[in-house]
Amino acid sequence: MITREEIKTEIDKVREEFLPALYRIVKALKQPGEPGRLPVQDDWKAFVAETYGSTAADPIELGAQANFEAREPLE
Repeated sequence: MITREEIKTEIDKVREEFLPALYRIVKALKQPGEPGRLPVQDDWKAFVAETYGSTAADPIELGAQANFEAREPLE
């Protein structure tokens, strides 16, 4: 089980430019909307604007594909 102290320790490691996005995530978890309710359009646009490009310093990359053994074709 993860404790509040472990979470706080990890939060202290978050870079300054990501704090607004992290704050919005924490607030969303603290006060969730009604079940099945979609976020307000402006809220969603603001969230995307704050988080867009947040992985630019560490982009996700597709690794090399594995080599599979060749098998006889099915007839």
